[in-house]
Amino acid sequence: MPYNEKAAERLRGVLAGVDQVSERRMMGSLIFMVKDHMCCGITGDSLMVRIGPDAHAAALNEPNVGPMDIGGGRQPRAFICVAPAGFRTRASLEKWVQRGIAFVDTLPEKKTSKKRAVKKSVSKKRVSKKASSQKAAR
Repeated sequence: MPYNEKAAERLRGVLAGVDQVSERRMMGSLIFMVKDHMCCGITGDSLMVRIGPDAHAAALNEPNVGPMDIGGGRQPRAFICVAPAGFRTRASLEKWVQRGIAFVDTLPEKKTSKKRAVKKSVSKKRVSKKASSQKAAR
């Protein structure tokens, strides 16, 4: 089931003032990354929030909250799903997003992997060589 675009637009509005936010489509959902860490997103009509394993059990006792199911009965303990009634207002949506951001802020900064860094530098070298050979051909 595709994600709810209207809910995604609301989420974009809440995240508009947050630094280092990016979007990724994953497994039919729209995920928002903050500082390169999964933070929140829209899966179907529900809001997915990364709250961390320590807050998971308590969050499941809140109204309109259930476990996130990634298929095959797997339910990661760091994530929850909030039904549309649980983020109907902007204030309630902001509350959930802030919880996700608060958890992401506890995570270490992501480093660019050596493999990705090498790939980027190789690509730059190829572009430079190509540009040089094109100039020489002129």
